Amino acid sequence: MMTQLQDLLEKGFIRAKTSPWGAPVLFVKKKDVSMRMCIDYRELNKITIKNRYPLPRIDDVTN
Repeated sequence: MMTQLQDLLEKGFIRAKTSPWGAPVLFVKKKDVSMRMCIDYRELNKITIKNRYPLPRIDDVTN
């Protein structure tokens, strides 16, 4: 896990941060036996404040 996280950190996809919020990370075996990192955001999504005024879809605006 640390190798994959270090790689993502070096590529700038993630950054080190301290926060009271988080999501569990787990690894799932792929068909080629390598591992895929997955993050379970379900609990975090439950407490996320939804956008009350979302931007309209482009097809709604142009028709």
